[in-house]
Amino acid sequence: MSAKPINDLSHELIGAAIEVHRELGPGLLESAYEGAYSHELTLRQIPHVRQKLMPVTYKGVQIDTGYRIDILAEERVVVELKAVEKLIPIYSAQLMTYLRLGKYPLGLLMNFNVLKLVDGIERVSNNAPNLSASSAPSALKS
Repeated sequence: MSAKPINDLSHELIGAAIEVHRELGPGLLESAYEGAYSHELTLRQIPHVRQKLMPVTYKGVQIDTGYRIDILAEERVVVELKAVEKLIPIYSAQLMTYLRLGKYPLGLLMNFNVLKLVDGIERVSNNAPNLSASSAPSALKS
């Protein structure tokens, strides 16, 4: 695992998504963006896992739910991809639940169905250390 600051990793993940959006544009299915994004992360040598199983434990029992994280980068940043008309609050809540269940510090919610990708990105923090709003691009402050 890399020792780079989480804000630097976040910046790299956003840059990779912008490249995918620049190449493909809006209007495709989420699965197309996920495949292209994973490939872009590989090209940039950013360790990641696609479709990581997210177990749910209820009162000490693991529930077979089938929840999966779209992308988990460096075992610490959850990236949830969407291709929807607009992001709604339940998507952020879902991402926060994944962060809490997996004890991950940071999540990125990315909607590729926008004209400018920065308009479709939300950062969600699970009390991440070294996560200052001043180091995030102004359009992405949480």
